[in-house]
This record gives sequence, structure tokens and C-alpha cells, in this order.
Amino acid sequence: MVAYLIVFLVAAGTTFALTPVVRVLAVRFGAIDHPSERKLHVVPTPTMGGLAMWVGFLVAMGVAWLLPFFGQLRQTAPEPVAAIVTCTLMAGLGVIDDRRGTSALAKLTAQIFIAGILVLMGVQLAYFVLPDQGLAVLGTDEAVPLTILWVVAAANAINLVDGLDGLAAGMVAIAATTFFVYMIRGGDTSDSASVAALFSVITVGICVGFLPWNFHPARIFMGDTGSMLLGMLVAIATIAGVGNDLGPPTRGGAAVIALPLLVPLLVLAIPFLDVLLAIVRRTRKGLGIAHADKEHIFHRLMDIGHGHRQTVLLMYLWSALVCGSALAIGVIDGRLVAGVIVGCALVLFLVTALPRLLERRRNGELNGRHAATRGPRPANAERSTVTPTPGPAPADPTQP
Repeated sequence: MVAYLIVFLVAAGTTFALTPVVRVLAVRFGAIDHPSERKLHVVPTPTMGGLAMWVGFLVAMGVAWLLPFFGQLRQTAPEPVAAIVTCTLMAGLGVIDDRRGTSALAKLTAQIFIAGILVLMGVQLAYFVLPDQGLAVLGTDEAVPLTILWVVAAANAINLVDGLDGLAAGMVAIAATTFFVYMIRGGDTSDSASVAALFSVITVGICVGFLPWNFHPARIFMGDTGSMLLGMLVAIATIAGVGNDLGPPTRGGAAVIALPLLVPLLVLAIPFLDVLLAIVRRTRKGLGIAHADKEHIFHRLMDIGHGHRQTVLLMYLWSALVCGSALAIGVIDGRLVAGVIVGCALVLFLVTALPRLLERRRNGELNGRHAATRGPRPANAERSTVTPTPGPAPADPTQP
């Protein structure tokens, strides 16, 4: 556990220290995100902050490489080298997009290519370990497309939620923390290292190091450089994680049979939900899937009256609820988990809907006051009438 803590501190400290340097470089080279109708920031803000996160990742990997605790991973696991190569390529793609812009098709093609390199370097969803059920082996025909799909989906899901200051970094930190705890919960972490836990703790570190500069009002954005880097790290961690036998959970019943499959999905549930809603929404309107709009989940929260920071914090809370639920399924009694989840969800729902409820209450009070000032009509009040002025009598057609 001490080794993981060291790696976390190195990742967070390096990212925190380098972010202002990257900010100066972004300003110098004109990497500025200017306000527009579909964006929520109102002042030009430097972007490409993901470069600091990328360096933080590399430095943390270098430190982990030197620690004896991770010695076995250096000798047997393909993920560390594959992660360095593919994360560098993904961050480079983000730099190009932040600096010059790329079409949606070009970006998707490059992401598929990078995911293919990951597969060629030996990282793929080759099998699942189902508690008490053994291995569910995937053939190459299933493993390769599923791996590529997972990488592309994770990168784009995190990219889509990166619409408010601090939102993507905070949500990914929550998701990665959840997956880290899940990966180390089943054994003696002092004896063996986990690839998935290593990448998860590095992801948490670079997010925590970047957040002080990115929380509202942001002094720098991570840009596609950061969001696609985070997507790649989360994808690699979860791919490595589902292929590890952690042993059966202590409690939780039959629902935990698919736990190694559910946790990676649930930790990214909100970003994936946002992607799904965006696809459905744009398809129904006859728009392209990559067409930008202002109808994401966080846009809707702001539309009902939440401020910038309130919206981000609410998204954090919803992410924590979903991720905590995923983690609790396998280690706590199912009925207790269900009760706590329902209770927390109800409280969060009320907090989320509070501005709309208060607005309706104010409107009702205003309507009541308006009606009171008019007062009731007296019972004996007569309706005023206007008697028309008689005009000249029409001429008698019988008279000469």
C-alpha cells in the first residue's frame, strides 16, 4: 500500500507543479479556448492542460518502475509499456485537436488505430473471471473488437463530460478511486502488485493534481489532450482489472456473479449515459452524432437553476453514489445496500430538483398575491352596460 501512496503523491505533485508551466506555454503558442454560443466559459482560457497530466503519468510510471514492489509487473505484464506508448499517442492526438482542430471522423479513425496498437501490444479483453464460475474465454473475433470499442467509448465518454470546470477530472478521480479500492480489496496488497490498481492510482493522482487549477473558475482546461489521456488510462485499467481473479466476494448474493464485468461499466455509468442520451437526441433530430449541442446532463442541471459549482458538485455526488453502489454490491449485504442506495438517491434527487421546486413555489405565491390584490367582486355589483345612442329612423319606403 505504501508503494501505491508514493506513486499517487508523485503523480499528483508532478501534475500540480507543471500545470502553470503548461499554462504559460499554451498562452505563448496560442492554444486558447475562446468563448462561443455553445460553451459555458465567458473568458478566453488556455487549454492543453492535459500535457501536465501526461508528464505526471510518465513520471509516476518511472517511479513505479524503480520500486521493488512493482518488480514482477516489469517482467511479466505487457500493460506498462503498452500504456506508455498508447497514452502518448492519445495525448498527441489531443494536442493536435486542441491546437488545430480535427474532424470527428479523423479523430475516431485515429482512436481506433491507437486502440489497435494496444491490442497488438498484448492488452485486450481476452477473458473474464466470474466468481465461482471460472473463466469465460473470448476468442480473437470477440476480444479485438470489444477492446477497441471499450477504448474508443471510454475516451469519448470522458471527452463529452468535460464541459464544466473541474467536471471531468473530478468524475474520473471518483471512478478511478472506486476501481482502485475494488482491485485491492480481495487480497494482501503487501505481497503482490496489481496492474489495474497501479493505473487507477496514477489516474487519481493526475486528476487530483490538476483539479486546483481547473476547478471553477478554471485557469486552464485539460482539453482533448487530457480527456482522451484519461479515457485511455481508465480503459487500460479496467481491461487489466476484469482479467484478474480476486476471489469470491464475502457477501452480496447472486448479483455479484458478474461483478468483475459490472464494476468497469458502473464506474463510468454517468459518462456513458450522457453519450447514449446524446446519440439518441441527435439521431431523433436528424443531426450527426458528433454535432455539438447544449443538452448534456450538466447543461440541464444548470437550466433548472443550479450554478456552475453546484452543478459540478452534484455530478460528483451522483458519480460517487453510482460508483459506491458498484463497490458495495460485492462486500455488503444486498438488502442493506439497496436501502442505502435508494435513500441516498432520493436525497440527491430532491437536492437536484430543489431549484425547480422553489421556482414553482415562488410562482404560486406570486399568483396568490396577485389574486389577493385584485380582491373578490362584490355580490351586489352590477355589470356596467353601455346603452347605444339611437340613430336616425330609417326612411319609410312607402312615403313619396
